[in-house]
Amino acid sequence: MAGMARGMSRGELARRSGFHGETILYFEKSGVLPLPERTAGGHRRYDERHARILDLMANARGLGFTSKEVRTLLDLGAPTGAPCDDVRDLAAARLKLIRQKIADLQSLEAILEGTIGRCSGGATPACAIIDLIIGSDQRR
Repeated sequence: MAGMARGMSRGELARRSGFHGETILYFEKSGVLPLPERTAGGHRRYDERHARILDLMANARGLGFTSKEVRTLLDLGAPTGAPCDDVRDLAAARLKLIRQKIADLQSLEAILEGTIGRCSGGATPACAIIDLIIGSDQRR
């Protein structure tokens, strides 16, 4: 029990992780975050394992992983026990999607850049940009 006294409170874990205390409780209730030990008085005491899981969650999201993919990483045993080949496969699939998004954005960039270049500007009602938007198949 001596080690438990040195654990972190939810507030300390929240400050350290950047997650709100209520979010940490939600992660516990949903099974994403393991239940913490409790003191004799019933207070939650979080340890380094909890902090590492929250770090993984925040950083994975920052790298573009979806909530489902983060959950998959955790289910695989991350942050400490996930097989690297499984993690690599997940990351490779995410990278493929990111590259597709980049290609899609570059295509949109070229279309908008070309249309803006054809725009006469001024007060004329004829507008190449409006024509593009109205004729776009991007609706709904």
